[in-house]
Amino acid sequence: MLAGPGNNGGDGFVVARRLRETFHDVTVVFRADAAKLPRDAAQAHAQWIAAGGGTSVELPHGEAALVIDALYGIGLGRPLAPHDAELVVWANRQRAPVLALDVPTGLNADTGVATAPAIRAAATATFIALKPGLLTGAGPDLCGTISVHALDLEPGPTPGCALMWSALAAALPEVLARRTRVVHKGTFGTLAIVGGAEGMVGAPLLAGRAALRTGAGKVRIGCVAGSYPAVDPGTPELMLHDATSVLAGECDAIVAGCGLGATQAAVNALRQAIEAPVPLVLDADALNLLGADPELRARVRARVQDTIATPHPAEAARLLGGELAGVQHDRLAAAQAIARELRAHVVLKGAGSVIAHAHGAWAINTTGNPALAAAGSGDVLAGILGALLAQRIEAKSALTLGVCLHGAAADALVAQGRGPVGVLASELADAARDLINHAAATQQG
Repeated sequence: MLAGPGNNGGDGFVVARRLRETFHDVTVVFRADAAKLPRDAAQAHAQWIAAGGGTSVELPHGEAALVIDALYGIGLGRPLAPHDAELVVWANRQRAPVLALDVPTGLNADTGVATAPAIRAAATATFIALKPGLLTGAGPDLCGTISVHALDLEPGPTPGCALMWSALAAALPEVLARRTRVVHKGTFGTLAIVGGAEGMVGAPLLAGRAALRTGAGKVRIGCVAGSYPAVDPGTPELMLHDATSVLAGECDAIVAGCGLGATQAAVNALRQAIEAPVPLVLDADALNLLGADPELRARVRARVQDTIATPHPAEAARLLGGELAGVQHDRLAAAQAIARELRAHVVLKGAGSVIAHAHGAWAINTTGNPALAAAGSGDVLAGILGALLAQRIEAKSALTLGVCLHGAAADALVAQGRGPVGVLASELADAARDLINHAAATQQG
């Protein structure tokens, strides 16, 4: 047990006492001044001593069965002192699993930023409620399995939540269940996807394939390239045209940006997409163009229909006029700032993708794995989101469901032994389709 100088250390003394009462051999390493402990921690320390326990400033010899990290919790806002850093390095070198109490030492509970050295836990027992930093940034790599312990306390009101596929699958929107027989392709909407500059036509094709596999009734691809294939051999159901004609036609939702490029034709197509009176997904190059043009951002803010934006951290930095490091330093704040700037529903992609809405609510996705770090993965997500919008699913729900489904598809492929190495973005669409149909069948059964 590594106990620190604050209330996290107090939690450690309680755990040490409970373990000793059940006949476990517990060594507590404590390098702080007991006289300076906060009141509750001091009481826990006194109870530990009264129960026959002791403390040491020296690291134990031999192998431990379990290391418990009770050094620092949510209050740490500075690099560790050398004598504490030594304890963290020692803990991470042990073959025994590490259990972190509340938050792994060195991890910011609000932002997910880790200050080296930080505890790499096999499990984290967090108290009262989840903290955003456990779920995003370095949190997923440092926390291991997370459990929440209410301690018989009611958590305060929070605008945020964690997204889990099991919960969303159990409440799948009715349109995805396909229970009504009197339907046709128009029932499930027409999606327009605008992108595909020279050399990047594959991006909207990936998005289109994903959209068809997640329920869109029809998908029309509008390419800004001067030349594009007449048909997609892999998915001939897609209809390929030039961007201008696709945007001039009727549709129920638009995805703009997949392989869009930065030419004047791209700007013109983006402007036309923004002005369309239907829900809109802004992805990839569309976001880069917005980051460079305040007038385009103003047009997005003025939209009446819902807008979804899907930046990765570098695109987020361009939208905010800042640096990549600043975005990653506080991913939640960055996502919320973009949501306010664009008056949009936003997902800041990455480990623990952050979803933010203009009215202040937020969520952090818990699905996904390194299989998603592959070219085209973002295009697939954009296509999934567009398909959900085309099926008249409200934008906030579409974003929540689509992001979680996208990550769950990668998790399913890994569970089948098909990843994480070498998963192709195109494989995600089939896995997402399977998850939707399984969830619908489970609801019905």
